[in-house]
Amino acid sequence: MVHYHGGPFSDPVTAVVVWRGRHAMISFARPDQIKMAADICQSFCLDNGAFSVWRRKAKPDFARYYSWLDRWIWHPGCDFAVVPDCIQGTEDENDELLEHWPFERWHGCAVWHMHESLRRLRRLTKDWPRVAIGSSGTFDTPGSDAWWNRMNSAMQVCCDASGTPRTRLHGLRMLNPELFGRLPLSSADSTNVCRNVQLDSKWIGPYVPASKRVRGLVLVDRIESHNAAPVWSGKAA
Repeated sequence: MVHYHGGPFSDPVTAVVVWRGRHAMISFARPDQIKMAADICQSFCLDNGAFSVWRRKAKPDFARYYSWLDRWIWHPGCDFAVVPDCIQGTEDENDELLEHWPFERWHGCAVWHMHESLRRLRRLTKDWPRVAIGSSGTFDTPGSDAWWNRMNSAMQVCCDASGTPRTRLHGLRMLNPELFGRLPLSSADSTNVCRNVQLDSKWIGPYVPASKRVRGLVLVDRIESHNAAPVWSGKAA
């Protein structure tokens, strides 16, 4: 599984330490450090910033997103870009955004929101080479009982009888070993590292790392020492 660490980092040197030789996710909402990521990472992926737009209750600018992608999606280190989506939009509205995707499908990652129908999920897994799963609606808290129950239903749709996914699956905000370690994901992302290197209250005790850069290495090691499950073996709650 590919672990994509989101940015940006408040300290550029910490970004270099964490990202060098690893994988980054760069959001259109905060593209500050994309050139750095493209230069030092093994690979990177691009996010449309829909989560940030939704939290700010702002209006998305997909034309600018496409223009930004046209600059970076052809970079040899770019694995994929998340197709525009509206978290609170209807299924028809999100399907229309998929239809207007201006690049090849292998460049894109379609998004299925967990409050949407399983029928739509089944269709996306047939039509797209990569599908991202996003926590939403009553399933917006990854790891909750409701979330796992819904994920169980989703995996039965995404996977064949042996538990093998029918397409590549990406977990949005799922870079927690307690989550991805039980799911047959090809990749997952989160901003866990860049957020938690800043939280001094979480770093206490006699062996506290001396710098935020070392904190970042500790967090990355804890995450990347785990891999995704090879197959879906049943309810994981």
